Formats: sequence, structure tokens, C-alpha cells
Amino acid sequence: MTSDQAKEPEAEIDISAGQKMLSAISGSLLTSVLVTPLDVVRVRLQSQPWSSLTPSRIPPASAFSNLPPNLGVTACCREVFWVNNTSSVCMVADSSSATVNTAAISPSAADCAVDETRRKTFTSTLDGLRKIARNEGISSLWRGLSPTLVMSIPANVIYFTGYDSLRYNPHSPLNTYISDAYAPLVAGSMARTAAASVISPIEMFRTRMQATTTVKAGKGVFKETFIGLRNLVHAQGYTSLWRGLTLTMWRDVPFSGFYWWGYETIRNTITDLRHPLSKRTGPRAQSRRRENHATTFMDSFVAGATSGAVAALVTTPFDVGKTRQQVLPPASLINTVKNVTATLRPEELSMPRFLYRIWANEGIPGLFRGWAARCLRVAPACAIMISSYEIGKKMARSMNEKAQAEI
Repeated sequence: MTSDQAKEPEAEIDISAGQKMLSAISGSLLTSVLVTPLDVVRVRLQSQPWSSLTPSRIPPASAFSNLPPNLGVTACCREVFWVNNTSSVCMVADSSSATVNTAAISPSAADCAVDETRRKTFTSTLDGLRKIARNEGISSLWRGLSPTLVMSIPANVIYFTGYDSLRYNPHSPLNTYISDAYAPLVAGSMARTAAASVISPIEMFRTRMQATTTVKAGKGVFKETFIGLRNLVHAQGYTSLWRGLTLTMWRDVPFSGFYWWGYETIRNTITDLRHPLSKRTGPRAQSRRRENHATTFMDSFVAGATSGAVAALVTTPFDVGKTRQQVLPPASLINTVKNVTATLRPEELSMPRFLYRIWANEGIPGLFRGWAARCLRVAPACAIMISSYEIGKKMARSMNEKAQAEI
């Protein structure tokens, strides 16, 4: 450990834990409001059923001649029968038909079913934003904002203050047992593990709320999601609220490790370019303390966005698996078409087997479904969050120095 690195942790001692928490809260509020629309699209893209069929194609009615006559829901101007809740596999019949009659299918009814299918099928991030805003209302893009705020504030308080404590506190065991080169990886991973464990039930509620495709007012969606979770707990117990926690750890722990390692590396590089070692009289932290707010904001914004985008792309498969596992309804609630066997559904398999199943059925695109929405969300979220956090700490440090000078 160099003398420059050894002195750097001292720069964090003059900021209290409460001030760090306030900095994290301000960043959480701003980030949640700005990136929630992209998060809604990401969840929809990852949770929509996969099919090799195009939205504009309807299978022949003869393929469904053995379906029970009471299968389906009313949609559009005709009865649209959904198979396994997959919108791209459907057929239509006149509402007066007692049974599924191939002769009853009309071109207008088929067009109606195709329109319904296209409305619910997203092909890209921009397509998802456009369709959600047009078909469900602009406010639907901020669906799940309330649980997002409830989740992000405590999560970021634990995450960022935990990271700072592990990374910069002189009594942290990382200073003794972990080299400075790997300290960001370990500190980020440990802080994320603690934060994810605490807010996992809230994240499940938010994910299921954002995956809802029905056109309802905010309270209606909230109530429907709450009832769904209550039924889930009744069927599978309270531990079901932590469903997907393992996958969340597989996604968030490496993400946080890569993110903080990348962030500190990029930030240090920028600082070294701005303040060459040959011209510095102290550690990097001392040079950063002399920078104005605009410079601090820009440097942390660039480092956070770059590191966050790369880490998000690498861990997208785990995000896909987590989303699908969390929006999966319990088997007892979907036993309407056929008897549920003892065989586990793909989403109930272990993490490696589930991701292998996705790869086998859908290929690499299936594992990286929603990667664009995820990166577009994570990159600015990380940039806004870390820059707000750094600015908050800088302001707190200035206040402390001013108060100290007046003593």
C-alpha cells in the first residue's frame, strides 16, 4: 500500500454517518423519479412470455379444437382466448358461441386479437415506452414508484454508508486483510449483500407491480399486487417474500463489486489526469477536496455512468432470472387449465439450471432480454446517485470545516 493510498481514508473521517445518510437519501429520491420508467419497461420485457411466433400471426383455430369452451377472458370486441396466458398464442370466437367453432372466426375478430397481441408485446425499450404511455397512460411509466422510494432509501443508506465504513474506516478489517486493489470489490459486495437482504420483500412487491399489464388506476394496481402477494404468502409461506433473493445476490453482489472497482479506478484515473502525481503535494482525496462542486459532479458522474453500464451488461442474465422468478404466480393459483404435476416449473429450479433452461430454449438473446433498458436505467441511475452522494458529502464536509473554524 503506497503512502498516497494510506493517507486517503483519512479524508472520510470528518463526515458523520448521519450526513452520509442524508446524502444517500437525496440521491435516492432524484434517481428513483428519473429512472423508474426505464425500470418498468425492463420488467415488462423480461417477464413477457417468450414465443417463436410473431405478434402478427395467429395459429389456425383447428389447433385449439379440444380446448374447454369456458377458457379465456373478454378483450377488445370479441372473446380472446389466451393459452397459458401467452398473448401471441390465441384464437377468437363470437361471444354467443357456446363452444370454440372454427367457422365463427371472422376477419374483424382476428384483427382485434392481433391488435390486442401487439399492444401487449414489446420489441424494444422505446417500443415499450411508447406502448405503455399510449395504452395505459403516462402515469403507468411511474408504476411502482412508491415501493421504489420505500425500497431505495433504506437500501442506499445501508449500501453507501456501509461501503464507506468498510472502505475508509480505519478500524475496518478490510484495511488489514484485503489489499487496496481489491478492497472496492469486497466492500461493495458486502454492502450490497446487507442491503439486498433487508429490502428483498419490498423489491418483490415493486417488481410484481411493474409487471402488471392491466389498465387500472394506481390504487387498483397497488391493491391487486397486494392481494397477489397475500395469496402467495398464504400458499407458500412468508419465506416466499424472499423468492429470488439468491438470484438477486447473484446479480447485485458481482454488480456492486465490478461497479465500485470500476468507479474507483476510473475516478482515480480522472483525478490523476487532472492533478498529476508530480504536481500533487498530498493524496488524491486532498486534491479532490480542493475541487469545486461542478468538477466533483462531472468526475463522479462520468465514472459512475461508465462503470455502472459495464457492470449492468455483464450481470443482465441474473437480472432476467430474478425478474421471472419474482413474477411467477404460485402453482395453486394457476391450476385452471390442467392439473399441476409434481414437476418443478422452470422458474422453481436452482439458479444455474434455470438460466441454463433459458439459454437452451431462447438462446443468448433470452439471457440478455431487456439489456438495453437495464443499461439505460442503471448507467444514469448510478451516475446520478453517486454524483449526488459525492456532492452531498462535499457540502457536509464544507459545513463541518466551517463549523470547526468558528470554534
